[in-house]
Amino acid sequence: MKITLMLLFSLLALPVWALEDTPKNRDQQAERYLQATPPKELFKDMAEQMSKNMPEARRDQFKAMLEQFLDVEALTKVIKEGLVKNFSTDELKALADFYGSPVGKSAMKKFGSYMKDIMPGISAEMKKAKERADEAQK
Repeated sequence: MKITLMLLFSLLALPVWALEDTPKNRDQQAERYLQATPPKELFKDMAEQMSKNMPEARRDQFKAMLEQFLDVEALTKVIKEGLVKNFSTDELKALADFYGSPVGKSAMKKFGSYMKDIMPGISAEMKKAKERADEAQK
């Protein structure tokens, strides 16, 4: 009986451990997330992996364009604003906790390869959708 009561009280207390969902807390957790998943590293890896889908003659030009001219600070600001707007404090904390963990870091290292693998399929399906839309308008 004591164990059951302790378990019940523990479950009732769970909401107490949640972070208050305030703009300041969202901002802090978004910062933690961005530290765990630095956009600069993400875009560099994506550029490397996505360039593998291009003709060899254009790969270096594509990577250089993204690495030299992509405004990562501006994109980081946009990403942070989107995070704060769309996720609660607890969701952002969970994302930061996960992507800051060894498993999360391992998953993020694979993100560029994942994007490389899915981009041809996404592009093909987008092209088909445009062709269907063009046909429907005729």
